[in-house]
Amino acid sequence: MRERLAGRLIDAIGADAVRTEPEDLAVYSFDAFSGETLPSAAVLPKDARDVSAIVRIASELGEPIVPRGAGTGLCGGATPARGGIVMSFARMNRILSLDARNRRARVQPGVINLELSKQAEPHGLFFGPDPSSQKISTLGGNVGTNAGGPHALSYGSMTNHVIGLEFVTQNGEVHHTSQDDPGYDLTSALVGSEGTLGIITAIDLKLLRVPPAIRVCVAAFGDVESGSAAVSAIVGAGIVPTALEIMDRTITQAVEAHYHAGFPLDAGAVLLVEIAGEPDDMDASERAIAKIAREHGALSWRSASEAAERDALWASRKGAAGAIGRIAPNYYIQDATVPRTRLPQALHRVDEIARDHHLQVGNVFHAGDGNLHPLLMFDRRESRQVKAVMAAGTEILEACIALGGTISGEHGIGYEKRNALPYVFSADDLATMARVREVFDPKRLFNPDKIFPSGAVCGEVRAQPQAAVGAGAWL
Repeated sequence: MRERLAGRLIDAIGADAVRTEPEDLAVYSFDAFSGETLPSAAVLPKDARDVSAIVRIASELGEPIVPRGAGTGLCGGATPARGGIVMSFARMNRILSLDARNRRARVQPGVINLELSKQAEPHGLFFGPDPSSQKISTLGGNVGTNAGGPHALSYGSMTNHVIGLEFVTQNGEVHHTSQDDPGYDLTSALVGSEGTLGIITAIDLKLLRVPPAIRVCVAAFGDVESGSAAVSAIVGAGIVPTALEIMDRTITQAVEAHYHAGFPLDAGAVLLVEIAGEPDDMDASERAIAKIAREHGALSWRSASEAAERDALWASRKGAAGAIGRIAPNYYIQDATVPRTRLPQALHRVDEIARDHHLQVGNVFHAGDGNLHPLLMFDRRESRQVKAVMAAGTEILEACIALGGTISGEHGIGYEKRNALPYVFSADDLATMARVREVFDPKRLFNPDKIFPSGAVCGEVRAQPQAAVGAGAWL
């Protein structure tokens, strides 16, 4: 069967675009979550015509298709859970057009997120969503998980920036969507669908104007709870900075040892605040935010208006996960959200859970929109630690749900969190979602075993028991 599949694929797109050797397939068997199953083949299409041909072959032979960007996903969304064909978009990496006048861009799914902003910068434009992986993650993958990033507080996530899509359906046909079209908003339906409804081959995106002035400030607090309370008060006062990020002492010390950006090492937590707008408004905006921060226990306040200093602070924040290597060989990251007003309780509970399981935890998160990313540190060579991390990750997720939150802010559901959906959605909710998938993917060949509870199809999802909640991604 594999030989037949390989032969068909080679005939369709060429031998140089097909990988079938075990050592090659191993590269496509995992993402940043994990993975154990080898695909039957990996393919690297160059355009929508290649994608269409691959989909037709897969449909005829009953082979699953798993779309893959850069493999940075944290929930197993790009892993071949049932084998099949992994479709890498590494060769579909061109910016097809950049319309500066109308602030739009059309890109292939393999374009790196940051590359779009680099190309738009000479026109005074940039792309809003900026996940911490933006230097390596692809825009197609960002669309799949509805990625956000630190600036989602002000600019929103991918769904707020995708204005149209080109995608291939299960029969190999190429279709186009646009938010300008009348009727159902199919564009938004595809954003966040993690490759389960169709294979995206081109993306139309909004671009934003670079603000005339940007300032980044750092406030030090005695503990994470105080910093979180300040964030809630800032937004509650009607002030919406472009970003509000928090790192606790563990994370701050790790990133400062690597990046030397000048974060205070004795603080229990640091709050990174970015404000943007007209130059004449910067001082007043900073004074208003600083006043609230001090009222909630800020121990110090530092302002950075020069680009180099701002860049150093942001590089530290976005490199936080990598800096954990100074502390432990592995970490397990969670991605849950809670209402901003419940951040202090959530973080207190995270610390309790980590202590109960004798684990070290570092907290770095998008405080402005309540998106937590606790990193549980461990050594995966120690089975006790692995079990403790899995249990702690589950308890953290359950605690966030109990506080009115949900199971994912921006990493998606993928394979890892699919059995957690019954904790936040009713059986009727899941059945409705499954029916939508059945319309697009009746053969269940597009990224199977992702998003929905294990074994669930349209007629079965109502009967699904509440399975064990999955924890975060481990690295």
